[in-house]
Amino acid sequence: MSDIKVGTLIPSLELPPISRFTLALFAGASGDHNPIHIDSDFAKKAGMPDVFAHGMLSMAYLGRMITDWQPRSKLRKFQNKFSAITQLHDVITCSGEVVEIFEKDGERIARCQIQAAKANGDKTLVGEALVAL
Repeated sequence: MSDIKVGTLIPSLELPPISRFTLALFAGASGDHNPIHIDSDFAKKAGMPDVFAHGMLSMAYLGRMITDWQPRSKLRKFQNKFSAITQLHDVITCSGEVVEIFEKDGERIARCQIQAAKANGDKTLVGEALVAL
């Protein structure tokens, strides 16, 4: 792990376009059956152009990016803020960078800024992860 330093980029994760099938699978897996994510008529009555992704789906993608990079057992903190809606057919890319390395409780920790963004660059989630090195 000595090769990880401030400025190290976390390998990005690009997902396929968000589909109705993906939303249905996530609803089933998460237990979040809010109709705004799976029922077009409901979403349109609520003023949306169509259904849109669960915020937690994008957070799960961010978590996957982090644990593809480092083992889950090294994750110490993972938080984010939702900043935009992920629409149907959006292509999401998760990325991150080590911005600080510090010692805490006898461990070397990397503070990583992480984000999920649409193909047009709009960030849908921004946050940080702390990972033991």
